[in-house]
Amino acid sequence: MDLVKITKKKYPIEIDLLYATKKNFTGKQIYKKKDCYLHKVTIPFFEKSIELATKLNLKLKIFDAFRPTEAQWKLWEHTPNENFIAHPEKGSPHSRGVAIDLTLINKNNYELNMGTNFDNFSSKSFHGNIEISKDAQKNRFILLGIMLAAGWDFYKKEWWHYQLFDSKKYKLIKNSMLKRPIM
Repeated sequence: MDLVKITKKKYPIEIDLLYATKKNFTGKQIYKKKDCYLHKVTIPFFEKSIELATKLNLKLKIFDAFRPTEAQWKLWEHTPNENFIAHPEKGSPHSRGVAIDLTLINKNNYELNMGTNFDNFSSKSFHGNIEISKDAQKNRFILLGIMLAAGWDFYKKEWWHYQLFDSKKYKLIKNSMLKRPIM
């Protein structure tokens, strides 16, 4: 399998997979396990992101990474809005293991103000939105700078979403393909 398990033991990060809880926009637990995975090709970019954040006395906090196609269907069935959720038939970069949803936290593990919560499906989540506070704009630019400098691409409608360039060249991964399914 091309997926690598991401853990706090291995990396100086925080992980809060919200789809493994009911604290997400569906109000339902989507993942049965709190296991976080990324495609092996993302690891150098991921590690560079961690290094750059660390130099600013910040850490990454992951909300989502690899998402099985079956989970993508559950999200789509709840909110069929292609502005924020890729149609499962097209496939999400998450379902290829080459996308990550994250924020920045400070040395006390407090999330930096980004102007909206993760999975806020409004224009306030767009990069460059000026309706949010100056502090939130600055924090988004810091996250964007870290991720771009590490080699990630971004999605303009979600400040938290980063993916590899040309993400569609990677195969969709179904939950049934995993040795230990997360759903």
